Amino acid sequence: MYAYLAEEFATELINVRSDTELDGALKQVSRRLGFDHFALSLEMRSTSCEAPGLLLHDYPDEWAKVYIAFDLAGQDPVRRACDKTIIGFAWDWIDELVPLTRGDRQMLNVGRECGIGNGYTVPRHLPGIGRGTCTFAVRPDRELPRRRFAVAEVIGTLALSCALGLSSERLDEKVPSLTDRQRECLLWVARGKTAAETAMILEISTETVIQHLKMARERYQVHCKQSLVVAALFDGLIGFADIIRWRDVG
Repeated sequence: MYAYLAEEFATELINVRSDTELDGALKQVSRRLGFDHFALSLEMRSTSCEAPGLLLHDYPDEWAKVYIAFDLAGQDPVRRACDKTIIGFAWDWIDELVPLTRGDRQMLNVGRECGIGNGYTVPRHLPGIGRGTCTFAVRPDRELPRRRFAVAEVIGTLALSCALGLSSERLDEKVPSLTDRQRECLLWVARGKTAAETAMILEISTETVIQHLKMARERYQVHCKQSLVVAALFDGLIGFADIIRWRDVG
């Protein structure tokens, strides 16, 4: 019944040329879907401290001030849950995705006290580019329009795609590239092998493995192999399946 909203929103996004226009479009469509608030967050991959990104929302000022003042982004259970699913989820499903601590529950309660009751979050992660979420929320005294989740999923995805296009215009940074041999060495290290063991597997010297890993760290501007593995996973240069499947077989 509400599918036409997604089509209308997609058409409207064709003409969106600024953050302000996207903000206005999201505010309007969120109300038409039956939600009270929206929030869109896009974090672009960057080695800069001033990484380009985008944050749009119409949450109550009180909650926005608390969230920023106490730096709650780093301990937000909604953000953690985004790493456990490829589709949207209602906040009352979070404990099925990640364990909730007492602090998590307290944070959600504070949100309710500040005017944010329940929500539906659409997560998207593009290795090497960035990650984003589009959330639609209701006041504490209202129920989520659950029959419209499918449409909210489509609209959230369209909004993030538009935001990505707007942010990409401001981003002038390429993902570091690794040579084939650097990637091979990194992959075996990620699988738990030492430099010496990696050298035996690849039939090269230990010194060569160490040098390849050193050059890879320099390209990523990190100082340890753990940070290098995490960065390469984030950028899609190696995948979790490359590591986990090998361990399952081994």
